[in-house]
Amino acid sequence: MTSPRLRRSLGSLLIAAACASLAQAADTKATTPVAAMQTQAKHAITHEDVWLMKRVGAPVASPDGKWAVFSVVDSAYSSQEQWSDLWIKSLLDDSPARRLSYSKGGESAVAWSPDSRQLVFVAKRDGDDAGQIYRLDVAAGGEAQRLTSLTLGARMPKWSPDGKQLLFISDIYPGNKTEADVKQSAKERKERKVSARSYETTAPRYFDKWLTDKQVRLFVVDAQADAKPRDILSGTQLVTLPGFGGGQGDEGQSLDAVWTPDGKAVVFNAATNRDAAQREAVVSQLYLLPVAGGEAQRLTQDKHSYGSLKFAADGKTLFALSDAETPGKVYDVKRLASFAWPMSNPVPTILTAKLDRSISRFVLPEGGKRVLFSYEHAGLEKLYSIDARGGDVREEPSLPTGTINSLSSGGKALVGVWESSINPPEIYAFNGKQPKRLTSFNTDKADKIDWQAPEHFWFTTADGRKIHNMLVKPANFDPSKKYPLFTVIHGGAASMWRDQFVLRWNYHLLAKPGYVVLLTDYKGSTGYGEEFSRSIQFDPLKGPGDEVNQGVDEAIKKYPFIDGTKLAAGGASYGGHLANWLQATTTRYKAIVSHAGEMDLIMQWGTSDGGFGRETNAGGPVWSNLPVWRDQSPIMQAGNHEKGTGFTTPILITVGELDYRVPANNALMNFAVQQRLNVPAKLLVFPDENHWILKGENSRFFYSEVEGWLAKYLK
Repeated sequence: MTSPRLRRSLGSLLIAAACASLAQAADTKATTPVAAMQTQAKHAITHEDVWLMKRVGAPVASPDGKWAVFSVVDSAYSSQEQWSDLWIKSLLDDSPARRLSYSKGGESAVAWSPDSRQLVFVAKRDGDDAGQIYRLDVAAGGEAQRLTSLTLGARMPKWSPDGKQLLFISDIYPGNKTEADVKQSAKERKERKVSARSYETTAPRYFDKWLTDKQVRLFVVDAQADAKPRDILSGTQLVTLPGFGGGQGDEGQSLDAVWTPDGKAVVFNAATNRDAAQREAVVSQLYLLPVAGGEAQRLTQDKHSYGSLKFAADGKTLFALSDAETPGKVYDVKRLASFAWPMSNPVPTILTAKLDRSISRFVLPEGGKRVLFSYEHAGLEKLYSIDARGGDVREEPSLPTGTINSLSSGGKALVGVWESSINPPEIYAFNGKQPKRLTSFNTDKADKIDWQAPEHFWFTTADGRKIHNMLVKPANFDPSKKYPLFTVIHGGAASMWRDQFVLRWNYHLLAKPGYVVLLTDYKGSTGYGEEFSRSIQFDPLKGPGDEVNQGVDEAIKKYPFIDGTKLAAGGASYGGHLANWLQATTTRYKAIVSHAGEMDLIMQWGTSDGGFGRETNAGGPVWSNLPVWRDQSPIMQAGNHEKGTGFTTPILITVGELDYRVPANNALMNFAVQQRLNVPAKLLVFPDENHWILKGENSRFFYSEVEGWLAKYLK
């Protein structure tokens, strides 16, 4: 548990912050003249620089707009040495942020009470077998107090409008009605001697987990210790439907739920066709459920999915993000939708109907006249707004580079996280004439690294599609020299290369050995409109691969410092699929790196944790004899080896054994065909990693292997 001496009231925090700010100013004044006379040499980025940067989480603004609370991870190579704590920052002055908690386990899902005096969060403390809800009286100080002790834990707490109750999500086992039932079921499962898993519907796995028979529920509890939570979905007809469920995440299924303005009910999203996920798109509709008990009332009747629910401050409008789930299409942009409340018309007003971009996040600042949001475009994510009744989108003050990756509003305050590839994440205020940086967790370390912002350029394909690219140069760059080119391919495919500081494929760390790194947003990428993202349909690998190759051609023509005879390509997930495709269909690259890449569309359809979207992308089921299933599977191009047009480039194949999104059988097939064709190849299997390489030492080893593989064939 956290030491009481580390818990401070808001008043003492203000005093301490002011003193620290004065001391910091005095220290800066005393040392600046000396510092100005010193020139500190910058160094090329290292894996330690990347891995040990502070990981600044999304801030949550207090309702009165005076404070922001956020998490900061003090990363370490050993998980035993890593810390994650809550920090608080005044939004009224320039005093530095202060730490609120000291706990290795960390806290998540922070929520302020309506009076801005208390916080609740989810944490797994000593004695907790699962994450539980804790309450911290920030105004008075003191220890965090545990509010729940449920067998299967609690997550995503939200305060009622009067601050007396909490709405949260937990799980039960089939047939359970009470917490005693859940505890008994958990005990029986732990003690049973049979280890077999049984499934009758839906995909049995998700990313790195075999799914269980737990069922998601909404609970309400008084916001005080020892109160008894109530499962407000228990006994409803809705939960008896075989397809009932929420969105699948790492911690289980979730239902996006909010209190109604009067505090008498909750609005939430849920699907009723999850049991048909292999046959059709799963759609999340909106429901209304009285807190006192009763049946859930379905509010919407369309084929849209709704999420990110928020009520306007006056309680007269419900806002949500909506996508149309268009039948037969592989991608729909998320648009901002609104409903008059109480809801008399189930058809929403689509506020951003004219905006051909997918809204990432939105907030409702005090006043309620405009909704603020961000969306991706050409490597960046900036701030925009629209009148709450609809109209034209307006660009708001933002930064010219980088990405906004979180937003929170309270009172007149608007805060979020901004970062770029050369500016690791920090907290910013966005409600002034210009964004203002509020924290400096990583600025000193970033200032000591020799790196440049990416250079942006475009080219046009033969069929008129405009393709955006970013080019990253190595440390000590000299434009008079020649550099090998490493084209790195993003995953998704429904994603975009962003001007962002990343861990998995850090652009500058990849460029460090003396390579120029090329990042191309091929067809299927987000950030360029709905049709651009949909253009990958029926053409999952060839078209995108051709555009990656053209991006290389355009870069060579545009930049004389690129050595066109020394090329490499690599990527992960969908980027790994495309890396495999390039290895199978061209000999222009000297080396390939493929992480979590598919080799066979049919095998991937049948063994991954989702198949319907892949079927939609191909245009029909695998038994339909559509050419795409064979013609765009890398393994089926193995005959190119004899023709000398593919399957000759040395390839580094890496995979996490716990990856169920692109299961390891793809990597095994890939390595097998390379061995069969006598192509230089190396297979790296990480037994304790999933779709991503998340452990520090594994990440360092991965980067060293990539560096060694490229050096072997490019230098």
